[in-house]
Amino acid sequence: MNQTIDPTRLNAQRTMTGGRALGEMLKLYEVDALFGMGGFQLLPFYEACRVLGLKHALINDERSGAFAADAYARVTNRPAVVDATLGPGATNLVTGLAEAFNAGIPLIAITGNTHREHSWKNMTQEARQLEILRPVVKEVIRVEVPKRIPELVRRAFAVATSGRPGPVLLDLPEDITHAEIAFDAADFWADRQTMTAQARRSRPDADDVLRAADNIAAAARPLILVGGGIHLSGAYDALRALAERHRIPVAHTMSGKGAIACTHPLSAGLFGRYSRIANELIEASDCLIVVGCKLGEVATRRFQLIGSGKTVIHIDILPEEIGRTTRTSIALVGDARLALQDLTVALKENTDCVVDRSDYVAEIPRRMSSWRQSAADRLQSREVPINIGRVMGELNDVLPEDAVLVADGGFAAHWGGLLFDTKRAGRGFVADRGFASIGYGVPGGLGAQLGAGPNRRVVALTGDGGFNMSMGELETARRLGANFVTCVFNNAASGYVKALQHAVYGPGNYQSSDLVEFDYAAIARAMGCHGRRVTDPDELQPALREALANTGSPTVLDIIVTRDPARMLPAADNRTLTVNKGDRPV
Repeated sequence: MNQTIDPTRLNAQRTMTGGRALGEMLKLYEVDALFGMGGFQLLPFYEACRVLGLKHALINDERSGAFAADAYARVTNRPAVVDATLGPGATNLVTGLAEAFNAGIPLIAITGNTHREHSWKNMTQEARQLEILRPVVKEVIRVEVPKRIPELVRRAFAVATSGRPGPVLLDLPEDITHAEIAFDAADFWADRQTMTAQARRSRPDADDVLRAADNIAAAARPLILVGGGIHLSGAYDALRALAERHRIPVAHTMSGKGAIACTHPLSAGLFGRYSRIANELIEASDCLIVVGCKLGEVATRRFQLIGSGKTVIHIDILPEEIGRTTRTSIALVGDARLALQDLTVALKENTDCVVDRSDYVAEIPRRMSSWRQSAADRLQSREVPINIGRVMGELNDVLPEDAVLVADGGFAAHWGGLLFDTKRAGRGFVADRGFASIGYGVPGGLGAQLGAGPNRRVVALTGDGGFNMSMGELETARRLGANFVTCVFNNAASGYVKALQHAVYGPGNYQSSDLVEFDYAAIARAMGCHGRRVTDPDELQPALREALANTGSPTVLDIIVTRDPARMLPAADNRTLTVNKGDRPV
């Protein structure tokens, strides 16, 4: 229901700057996470944040601000806000907005722009920023009339949270934010239905649901493949009800981890480029139910995993995604939660062709147990330098059920996606897989901690290369009291690139992939944070417990991991990988 408007104020006016009007609207939308770096164009907005008590945080780099907003939104499903001044501030947002756009994350970006009287007269820092940003947002909203600010903020939230969520750009020229005008008081209201994703839910066609149910009911080895849309829809209960009632195993992408607990007996784990047992199950399945997943390159092992003869039922909010990479038998266009609920009802009513799947589902825990035994060399490794798999094994042991693990791009996400176990349904694993940019770990940990609140622990995984990009945000975290833990995989290299060079060109043939080894624990201590260097695998668990117990400052664990490029990736076959010309190694 929309916020109630006081009828006595219908004819009242409120005189304020455009920047103040923007702040008033964000307060009505209960925005409590704003990241940015100011400039003259947005000064009235910053003053509004001060006067109105909005929780605006100075960030040290605009890209990190976009990453922090992205992670906050993933944990809460509520749009965070990132702002930037014109020119370099706006263009610094590109990578973070591309991440949110590709991953379907609700986010509001605000950019200042030139005074319209003087645009294209070589104004300081002027750039064609709208043209640069347009491809990486759902919609560009340029404010040309100050009185429309309340309306256009509502539009921004509606677009960001409905359909497939994503980032929306609000661009405000200098004269719009600084102008002082009379607004109609009745214009200041928020549409509460668009404060959170998924807004404006829709159901798939009923006849398509019945056809899908018939196929599922007749299948001997159905399998559910889940992507990140499960989190945006909040469809955990609906998924579990379908899976448990009809005895269907569930596999997930890196973004879909947490669809059900990784410890659930029906969990088949990660599928795609890396797999526990799921890829073999996909090959043997006679009916695949795809939920909120784009079936992109990583999920399909470069579009080769799902054979052309498979029955594929694809649930997605965007009709144009269905059939884009994989031939689809039945398309269910709509919200994942509603589609799964409808399927469950239709299957309950379908009493024909019911197949006994007892033997099938009994395979899953046995196969998973066998996989865990095969992964023990990594999860329990005593290697020195430390095997990253051992880090994941210790995290599985010590992290509480409600913890959030944030994984940077590159191999941090790959190790976490394959080996980390979520212990309950929900977004307990946050990885920037929309764009897979390096440098997400620290600002992602910051945003996730603010979104999760002080009572939930957040651990961020990053390599030394990723930490070098964004360590300045430890200052931001310290200032804001976002006291998360960062685990730096210190291998004195751009590890993912070095591992690929090793696989493609052979041992010793490395170029521009080595780094100077820093003592990141000492750097953290110099920044007023807690820092500890870990060189012995037996020190990992005590160090992690110490870090989790420290809630008075951010913590950095500088973990010295393997320098062997043949052992930097988590796949069991990476040491003997043969790469053919044109292939991308896994």
